[in-house]
Amino acid sequence: MNHLPQAWGRPRDDVYGQYNSAYLPSSHHGPTTHTQSPIVTGTSVIALKYSTGIVIAADNLASYGSLARFTDVHRLKPFNRKAIVGFGGDVSDMQYLTRLLKRLDTQENYADGDVAEVDSDGDEVEGEEKPHMSAKNLHAYLSKVLYKRRTDFNPLWNALLVAGLDEEDKPFLAFADLLGTTYSSPSLATGFGAHLAQPILRRVVPDEKASEKLSREDAVKAVRECMKVLFYRDARSMNEYSIAVVDREGMKLKESEKLEGQSWAFAEGIKGYGTQTV
Repeated sequence: MNHLPQAWGRPRDDVYGQYNSAYLPSSHHGPTTHTQSPIVTGTSVIALKYSTGIVIAADNLASYGSLARFTDVHRLKPFNRKAIVGFGGDVSDMQYLTRLLKRLDTQENYADGDVAEVDSDGDEVEGEEKPHMSAKNLHAYLSKVLYKRRTDFNPLWNALLVAGLDEEDKPFLAFADLLGTTYSSPSLATGFGAHLAQPILRRVVPDEKASEKLSREDAVKAVRECMKVLFYRDARSMNEYSIAVVDREGMKLKESEKLEGQSWAFAEGIKGYGTQTV
């Protein structure tokens, strides 16, 4: 018998002659397959919860295998003033999810068919602001999308961090990946950040109670320190990154932050590095 996957159970051609496949709908007899190997990828995303909000950061590099191909890919995508998503993994799947979130945002804004009120002169009347979708609801939505694609055997090759505020304007931070796995923690990281940055973040915030006492300045300082460690230790990272802070005052996103004074020039003085005479 022919034991190749596309011809299980059929007689062997070299013994019984070529199999007559004229009745089949197409010349392709194998199973429907999808891409299972990401090509252009982004590395770690890290986030830390503090007393009134969340700090999240990701570098701007997208690697083509081991090649540092694209240096201006921003992997922090704001959804509204209360929620932001950090993407690790495949960049094309990140772009797909970004388009999906834009459509969702449009539907959320126009779902009720609200039309702005105007006065007798035709000027718009300021009314009560429509509430935004919370980060908690956004995380639930994305986790269902990822799980659905996983059950279709066509997963989105991403690991996501959803950060922002919940319905009660309390800090919210949660994780979701290509398998639909979800969990929450006061500090989270994807990729190599889970190994290199998490120990640093957990020293700052070992539990939820510690995060309630952490100031915004200390949280930003800890995240910046982690980005420096990742630049030196993760071969798929770079020294330019995006960082965002989300709290009740709104969202502040900077997409071109640099690790000042950080370079590999110090390596020349390390014994055993390069061509040196000792």
